[in-house]
Amino acid sequence: MKKNKIKIGVCGLGTVGSGVINLLSNNKEEIEKRSGFEISVTCVSAAKKDKKRDCDIKNYKFYSDPLKMVQDEDLDILVELIGGETVAKELVTAALNKKIHVVTANKALIALHGNKISETSEKNTCDVYYEASVAGAVPIIRVVRESLNGNDIKWIAGIINGTTNYILTEMLKSKKDFDIVLKEAQDLGYAEADPTFDVGGIDAAHKLTILSSICFGIPLDFDSIYVEGIENIELDDLNYAKELGYAIKHLAIGRKNNDGIELRVHSCLIPEKRLIANVDGVKNAVVVSSDAAGPTLYYGAGAGSLATASSVVSDIIDVSRKINSNSNNTIPLLSYQNKELVNKNILNINDIVSRYYLRIRVTNKPGVLADITKIFGSKSISIESILQKEDVDSDKNVPIVLVTHEVLEKNIVEALSSIEKLDVVKDKIVKIRIEELES
Repeated sequence: MKKNKIKIGVCGLGTVGSGVINLLSNNKEEIEKRSGFEISVTCVSAAKKDKKRDCDIKNYKFYSDPLKMVQDEDLDILVELIGGETVAKELVTAALNKKIHVVTANKALIALHGNKISETSEKNTCDVYYEASVAGAVPIIRVVRESLNGNDIKWIAGIINGTTNYILTEMLKSKKDFDIVLKEAQDLGYAEADPTFDVGGIDAAHKLTILSSICFGIPLDFDSIYVEGIENIELDDLNYAKELGYAIKHLAIGRKNNDGIELRVHSCLIPEKRLIANVDGVKNAVVVSSDAAGPTLYYGAGAGSLATASSVVSDIIDVSRKINSNSNNTIPLLSYQNKELVNKNILNINDIVSRYYLRIRVTNKPGVLADITKIFGSKSISIESILQKEDVDSDKNVPIVLVTHEVLEKNIVEALSSIEKLDVVKDKIVKIRIEELES
């Protein structure tokens, strides 16, 4: 017999949790029209019951201990919005072992413990949905797991951290340096008091771990991701990139090639004509390139109470439909059947091939460029274009901006190490990879 009411418990009543409560309440009638059944929050859990919140929880049974809530309540779906790893992992595992389906927005939980959670999900024939863990309201997980599941995905590239995208956008727009814009982002609530996870690339790496698994059929492996943040991007580089016809964006990239899979998070120069190069502010965007569909772009709000809640509630509805159909078939957590997930060669960053933007500060005297190009020639590095800029601060040192043809990363690193030892070279050389993002 079909169930007319789906009982859910919400653990975590912060920004997203409050958004979920409000969205389920405000759109209750619309949800029932679309689904044909009632989704009812019966209980909630948070550290403190009387804390001031943006949602009304007075009609729900309250638990300060989320594990006790799972043990005591007869739930159909647990919504985990606590965040972190330890309690969340224990909570999700307990729910699955009690045959309770799980919806979560916890990227770190899936990225770091998803392999084990997938096994527990399969063993208990219970689903785990996690759309909100990557790119907020942008339904990229669903697109890969369902809409593109008949495609061979070749590469994926995304702006999947709104904080870094906001900072890079505002630096160029306002002509302010990184530290100033970061402080402004913190004041506006776009960056945390400790912004390390965002500006250092860790948040994006968690999300790429998930995307690479569902795109390429590999087990989750956060440690295999190469990570750089945006801390070393300077306003000069944003300006020079624009002059060359590029935008600088912080990208998460996964790409298959003949030697293995590239998994990397770092800043890139992207041609301004690409749609993703024009994604500004706190927005997220992901391009997926596959054999049948070609490159497709998904764009929208990457964070925020209702934006993220939108993905959570969508997952709740999908799981509810499955419960209502009495189906015992689970959708694989990582798109592929667990037994089909295979470890593949993840390329070391030194083994990738790319074009490069280089900014070298040198003493302004004859022969400097010849010395630099001689070292490049010894490593089979050819130069595509050169910009030599006047220095407004000094007539002794000038910046030279170079764009290379494709070259092995190992070779460019070795060449730059030799160039930095030249007496005429001042400061550390700025190196940013160039991504064309062509099909």
